[in-house]
Amino acid sequence: MIHTAVVVGLIAIGVFFLTVGTIGLLRLPNVYNRMHATSKPTTLGTAAIFLAGFVEFGPGSEGLTALIGIGFLFLTVPTGTHMIARAAEQIGVPFLGSVTWPDPDAVERPDRAERTDEAEPTDD
Repeated sequence: MIHTAVVVGLIAIGVFFLTVGTIGLLRLPNVYNRMHATSKPTTLGTAAIFLAGFVEFGPGSEGLTALIGIGFLFLTVPTGTHMIARAAEQIGVPFLGSVTWPDPDAVERPDRAERTDEAEPTDD
């Protein structure tokens, strides 16, 4: 009974983090923010699901596969994220110090929908 509760809890934690990462991917305004929003929660969510597999199958070959998957995940996700950031920087995607959220009027007015990700200078 406790064994099943631990597995279900780990899967629920994994699904929560994966959902947060998906929402971040859809809602955040530029490539750098989206990259951060997907890499961190995805790593934690997938690792929790792998850990649930380890708890379910034990330290045998299936459980070992889950642990190897967690190790592979922790090695590849930061590397991939770093490479995406470098590629975005090299092709000229600007890194914005302050991000402005999309204008809600742009949805209602198609003529304003064509906006760039560049920040407008402010008189602060």
